[in-house]
Amino acid sequence: MKSLATVLLLICASNATAQIKAVSPKNLPSSANNLNSPGILADGYLYISGQGPRRTDGTLPPDTPAQIRQALDNVKAVVEAAGLTLDHVVYLQVYLEDIRASGQVDKVFAEYFSNSSPARAILGVARVPEPPLEITAVAVQDLTGLKPVYVPGENFEKGYAPAVLTHDRLFVSAAQGKDPATGKIPDDPGAQVNFALDRLKSVVESAGLKLANMVFVNPYLTHEIPMHTMNVEYARRFEFGNTPGRATIQVSSLPGGVRIAYTGVAVRDLSRRHAIRPKNMPPSPTASPCVFAGDTLYCSAKSGFIPGPYDGVYAATTSSQTHQTMRNQLDNLEEAGMRFDQVVFTTVYLDDLSDAPQFERVYRKYFAAIPPARVNVQQIAPASDRKPNEDEQYPDLEQMSLIAVRTQPKQ
Repeated sequence: MKSLATVLLLICASNATAQIKAVSPKNLPSSANNLNSPGILADGYLYISGQGPRRTDGTLPPDTPAQIRQALDNVKAVVEAAGLTLDHVVYLQVYLEDIRASGQVDKVFAEYFSNSSPARAILGVARVPEPPLEITAVAVQDLTGLKPVYVPGENFEKGYAPAVLTHDRLFVSAAQGKDPATGKIPDDPGAQVNFALDRLKSVVESAGLKLANMVFVNPYLTHEIPMHTMNVEYARRFEFGNTPGRATIQVSSLPGGVRIAYTGVAVRDLSRRHAIRPKNMPPSPTASPCVFAGDTLYCSAKSGFIPGPYDGVYAATTSSQTHQTMRNQLDNLEEAGMRFDQVVFTTVYLDDLSDAPQFERVYRKYFAAIPPARVNVQQIAPASDRKPNEDEQYPDLEQMSLIAVRTQPKQ
């Protein structure tokens, strides 16, 4: 019998054959955002919204290790509300306002995941909604086939693994841009990118897969890595027009002074991988708009750009740009035969977290019933100049990537 603290809300489209369930335990901080479902169960996975460091009564623990523990306790509350345990957790994303706390994250993770080794990434960011940290997670419902993946010859780390295999997917920890033999970070940005990509490749191959199995990749890079350099090296590793979905995110910092890292998800059965591209988007050497892993659709980050021959961002405010972002993601969903009510998780990147109310006024219109799980983050300092350039284009003020689940098998 499930705990009385568990509230499971069943959302079924009228013609759907699968289920999406929202999970909401009562023992979460009262400040939890009502635009987020704390957790969403769909297609065999639980997606957990960003959890901050506050206790149920809203108070903040006194020091960083206690705050990390509390954030993980909040993750645990959602996991247990779904009838699962921390042993079911396969991936966690840790956002820190102070990257120097990453060593303390390692110690706490070794305590919480002594019986399991999930995949993980730690990112240094400018702001999170509940300072000083936020943690998201993904858990698998069925432990069949679950095992950590290690690269041969490497020492095991406590509390996390380079990757985790489930019955149908591979979740990859942050693959860092440093020399694996010496641990040193080369001066050349291109060399850093290639070390990170080589690491990603070696981890994926250690799981018996190939980079072609990847359905989604997050390149996280600091300002020291030129975007062009990263894209040129990245494009060499994937098939043109059939690349994974991608959210390329500039962050404030990464653990150990690393300047680039890749995380991602792969599908074990390549026949269940299928890329989606709306007609208004040309083939890309670096990112497919969306990629299916079975019935789960991973969609690249979109901003408020208008696609076409003169593509660009022509709206001046966060709310106006958000309207176009949602339109761009709707193009993706419709091309896949899907709808916004099938979205189970969104990652929202804001130029300034203070603009969250503007973003959410638009966002709530698309998720009026049961909202997906979500994380909000401001990854770097705000743009110093929001004025248009000579072509009347504005800087990106927001981006959003998403995960959706097909609740009716494709005919």
